[in-house]
Amino acid sequence: MLHKFLLKYILLFSILLLLASCNNDDDSDYVILTPEKNEAFSGGETTVFDVSQNAFGFQAPNLDEENGLFFFTGNSLFNQNWVTAPASTTARDGLGPLFNSRSCSGCHFKDGRGRAPKFDGEKSTGLLFRLSIPGTNTVGGNLPDPNYGGQFQDGVIPGILVEGDIKITYEPIEVTYPDGTSVALQKPNYSFINLNYGPLAANVQISPRVANQMIGLGLLDAVPESTLLSFADETDSNKDGISGKPNYVYDIETQSVKIGRFGWKSNQPNLKQQVAGAFSGDMGISSSLFPDENCPPGVDCNTIANGGTPEITDENLDKVALYSSTLAVPGRRDHDKQEILEGKQLFEKSNCVACHIPVMNTGTHTIKALENQTIRPYTDLLLHDMGDGLADNTPDFKATGKEWRTPPLWGIGLIETVNNHTNLLHDGRARTIEEAILWHDGEATASKKEFMNLAEADRTKLIDFIKSL
Repeated sequence: MLHKFLLKYILLFSILLLLASCNNDDDSDYVILTPEKNEAFSGGETTVFDVSQNAFGFQAPNLDEENGLFFFTGNSLFNQNWVTAPASTTARDGLGPLFNSRSCSGCHFKDGRGRAPKFDGEKSTGLLFRLSIPGTNTVGGNLPDPNYGGQFQDGVIPGILVEGDIKITYEPIEVTYPDGTSVALQKPNYSFINLNYGPLAANVQISPRVANQMIGLGLLDAVPESTLLSFADETDSNKDGISGKPNYVYDIETQSVKIGRFGWKSNQPNLKQQVAGAFSGDMGISSSLFPDENCPPGVDCNTIANGGTPEITDENLDKVALYSSTLAVPGRRDHDKQEILEGKQLFEKSNCVACHIPVMNTGTHTIKALENQTIRPYTDLLLHDMGDGLADNTPDFKATGKEWRTPPLWGIGLIETVNNHTNLLHDGRARTIEEAILWHDGEATASKKEFMNLAEADRTKLIDFIKSL
């Protein structure tokens, strides 16, 4: 009896030793991942930690007192509606005669991201359409449509005919992973109807552009030109299939050619010009940089709705540019969780970091708060060929009809909280991060294939990592 008991005890003890040995082997293969130092501080010292609907709307915490006052004024000019001239408020009159929105925040609600209309006729959602015909002007920019100018506007002041209406339909496209899982994408098709000023040009080029979140723009402005050029590999000298290139565009104020940084095709050299271009194209507000009104054929804009020459003063334009430059960057969420760090590894392994470069440093800037910051925007600010599926077939300075600037990924996981949607890419066609990845092609083909070949659990980890940014 004692002998049987000893045999059972020895057998049980052996099994426990074996299990412990197996567990030790498993533990030895499992590596605990750790985040980089200050990885949660995406905007360096301009970072704020807030996950509310106001996450994109905070002033950079290291901004000095004087610029903080300018930020407050710029915030007011950004958010309040402009009105038709003449009006009792001369600081905000001159809207139109044609426009897409009455305020900057009409497209950038809560300093966030726009979207395509949910139904025909919905206004000021943050999607606009650039119009051009083949050829370039004297400074290398696009030539406008003869009847409708460089941007289609669906808003108008009283007494003027609206340009027309936009109709969007979606074509379903199914993508199947190697594991058999499928995802339904949607390809937008655009038509312009009820046109009041004649037909669009037969050779018109139409480029949809959705408004991006406003965070961290001044930091991107402060990245040295030499840093951007170090990312470029226009001839693909390292043979990785990725050949980012800078855009070179016209700086109106200095009357010289500069590297483009802002806009979906990096067609603006600095934030002041980007802001002035938005005032002109989106709201019909003239400035010293863009003094001409958007006039429909046969209308004398000098006699109607004129809010002054220019309609926004340089002083106020500078304040809106400062506001746009110094919005804080939200800090990372869950950046130290193992699942997120594993997703980061997969993001790197898929070579997404070849274009979405994680870390860089700012240099000197007129705003001291933006200087010498270590930032994590996940962009190279360069142009890349994204393939036929995303092509708008519209050149823009040095950008071809297939090329787009790498969009920064910081804040992407908070768009749903701030703007109640998750629509991504230049025209908002992607309804999720997964759909956005699956639309990647051209230079991003190899990275997309790496993602598609991952197990479903790993694809989820990679997406969750992007959501943490």
